[in-house]
Amino acid sequence: MGNKFADLVYEGKWFTPKREAIQAFIESTQKYVTGEVKFKLYKGNIIKAGTTSPYSLYSESLASFTTGELYDHHDAEGFITLFGLPSKVRAMKMMEIERKNK
Repeated sequence: MGNKFADLVYEGKWFTPKREAIQAFIESTQKYVTGEVKFKLYKGNIIKAGTTSPYSLYSESLASFTTGELYDHHDAEGFITLFGLPSKVRAMKMMEIERKNK
């Protein structure tokens, strides 16, 4: 969205419905983006030292996926299968093509 917004500004299209729509989208998606970010500066490096937000979705009880009722390890199997399906189908198709070309 940042690039699209920058392009509109660069092209002089500030007073357009498209710019207004993009800006409304950005404002609505950023409504709950607030908080504090801490960094440490050390020998030319920037190291993240922590973040806090009243709207953070991070839950320490879910971070390890070992406790709690919201995550079932068996869910991962289905996700992995579904996520890998396009690669599996492509591999099968490529093997089929290779067999035909022999």
